[in-house]
Amino acid sequence: MALLLLSILVALVYSAFGASMNAVKPITPTLNVPKEIQLDWSEYSPYFPLDEYRDVPGGCEIDQVNILQRHGARFPTTGANTNIKAALAKLLAVRHYTDPQLDFLRNFTDDLGSNDLVPFGAAQSYDAGIEAFQRYTHLITEENIPFVRASGSERVIVSAMNWTQGFSAASFHKYNPKLSVILDESLNDTLDDNMCPDAGSSDPQTNLWQSTFAPPITLLLNEGAPDANLTDTDTSSLISMCPFETVFKEQRSPFCDLFAPMPGAFPGFAYGGDLDKYYGTGYGQALGPVQGVGYVNELLARLTNSPVQDETQTNHTLDSDPTTFPLNRTIYADFTHDNQMIAIYSAMGLFRQATPPDPTKPSPTRNWRASSLVPFSGRMVVERLKCGSTPSVRILVNQQVQPLEFCGGDKNGVCTVNAFVKSQAYARNNGNGDFEKCFA
Repeated sequence: MALLLLSILVALVYSAFGASMNAVKPITPTLNVPKEIQLDWSEYSPYFPLDEYRDVPGGCEIDQVNILQRHGARFPTTGANTNIKAALAKLLAVRHYTDPQLDFLRNFTDDLGSNDLVPFGAAQSYDAGIEAFQRYTHLITEENIPFVRASGSERVIVSAMNWTQGFSAASFHKYNPKLSVILDESLNDTLDDNMCPDAGSSDPQTNLWQSTFAPPITLLLNEGAPDANLTDTDTSSLISMCPFETVFKEQRSPFCDLFAPMPGAFPGFAYGGDLDKYYGTGYGQALGPVQGVGYVNELLARLTNSPVQDETQTNHTLDSDPTTFPLNRTIYADFTHDNQMIAIYSAMGLFRQATPPDPTKPSPTRNWRASSLVPFSGRMVVERLKCGSTPSVRILVNQQVQPLEFCGGDKNGVCTVNAFVKSQAYARNNGNGDFEKCFA
């Protein structure tokens, strides 16, 4: 039902506004929250481009595009929502608030759902489809339209479908890509981190940071809500109400106003997300990067127009069939989750850190920020270029060109396809034995 409603949502928006325009315009609403605060929402931040899109260098032209995109904004997951409701129950049971900032709770109703995409997230995905069409129109013909896959969670499927609708609307329905493959998350799936049962978690690092930044904020909350007996975990859950309510209701949540004056609340919350990604499926997790190997090997197959070579997460049946894994398309779009995108970045060698993030002290100059790496509707775009007679590649993450130092990237972030393939030895070697450790 949610899938149908969100598909109808974007269709209605287009029919109401799009047909009267010379060019289809974005539909994602602007949230009444400063960008700097939204960027402190960690992986719950909405997508913002990190840079202006740069044209490819002179003498080069794009001949293939691979888009890897996170689903759009959603409700909290079931586990997160359970924690949120437990924290809210403590606050709402208080009879008298001594802090007037909490008075909004007297008439507060918690109506957050769980897991599903929200309309704001559907609009984000729709707009991403518009952008893809407008940027890469020259790659599209009626015989060669984007090939689209999605991991099997409903929010990912709906995001993919709204992307295809945005792409179609931008072409005034001349080109109508479909969601061609849905990868079952209980089976081999390169778009979900579900195949490494022995991988560790980020709990040691995130719990240490929570015990570092949250106590002063928890103290303020308990002083304002006598007898609530909130814990630091409750505090983190309540801070997350700011992004979740805001993207759901498309207006500033009162929880944003509650925490904005509290020193360190949003920056502390943001750093918790950074640590979660780094030590969850990123470089700080011994079996994190291996979970991205399958997708990297699929990418190499597309870039080189050759069969997939992988013994990790790929579905051999699907990847060996040209109907479900074609090698003759100019645009590929894959829809996934944030944790899987982090694993793929790490398998590939993007965003390497000179030193691991300290769970007790964030570096203000760090470039490992979840809001920049995997926001709602965040995306990695791998463009294959033809530079003269040389097949080349460049990678953009949330529109920022990556330096690709690991394959000899030049000042424009371009390296040859051959050099890129050679740089991906970890993936080509199936994780150097790490995948087997997932089942030790």
